[in-house]
Amino acid sequence: MSDHKMVFIGGAGNMAGAVIGGMVASGYPADRIVATGRDEQKLKAFCKRTGVHGSTDNLSAIKDADVIVLSVKPQMMKALCETIAKEVSARKPLVITLAAGIPLAAYQRWLGAGVPIVRAMPNTPALVGTGVTGLYAGDGVTDEHKSVATQMADAVGIALWVEQESGIDQVIAVSGSGPAYYFQFMESMIDAAEKAGMDRADAERLTLQTALGAAKLAVAADVDVAQLKRNVMSPNGTTERAIKRFQEGGLPQLVEQAMGDCAARAAEMANELDK
Repeated sequence: MSDHKMVFIGGAGNMAGAVIGGMVASGYPADRIVATGRDEQKLKAFCKRTGVHGSTDNLSAIKDADVIVLSVKPQMMKALCETIAKEVSARKPLVITLAAGIPLAAYQRWLGAGVPIVRAMPNTPALVGTGVTGLYAGDGVTDEHKSVATQMADAVGIALWVEQESGIDQVIAVSGSGPAYYFQFMESMIDAAEKAGMDRADAERLTLQTALGAAKLAVAADVDVAQLKRNVMSPNGTTERAIKRFQEGGLPQLVEQAMGDCAARAAEMANELDK
């Protein structure tokens, strides 16, 4: 992987910046990475911090790139692809897109047929090195290409390849949007504790540490989360009563419905952006 020149278009942004930072921290040569951006001052500061090269000229940056990572807003992607299409279609480097909602068919129209493209769906915990990245390979993506994409994702967490492009919608429903579900639950716990009389700062501190501890325990344990839940519950105890309230209130069904809505919206966005 370290032999490849990688160009991150929009590289000084939060998500691409997190990926670049993770790669450099993992030992990837900073001098083999180029980040592009329109804000010259922000780009210069990012490059100074990470040691990578910077450019405000996308076309110049990708001239000899082995891997091009697209990290701009979905609404800007078509225009970007059209500006680099001639160079990309002529050389056919690996293209990895970090944008949500845009199907491979759109990239193939915008960049030209035969370009190897990987859709990558990272989530915001990548910013602290504990992310999840869903990956889907288009036609022409080789095992070597997949290795590059996997190592890039592993630099900021874990990677998961899906066999069908629709699987990316499921990844979005679980891990792409998932952090917000946990933040919502944490917010509700903090609010409830404050209403019960606890200082809000104390409630937030306890809630966040408990969430962190529960996640670490779940990752380290050799049993599933259902058993971990049972381990906390004593018959007719405090935890059991709280869990029963969640179940009677329909929490499992609500979670299922919310995740279904999330996946459905991802599919809708794909149709909207595939124009």
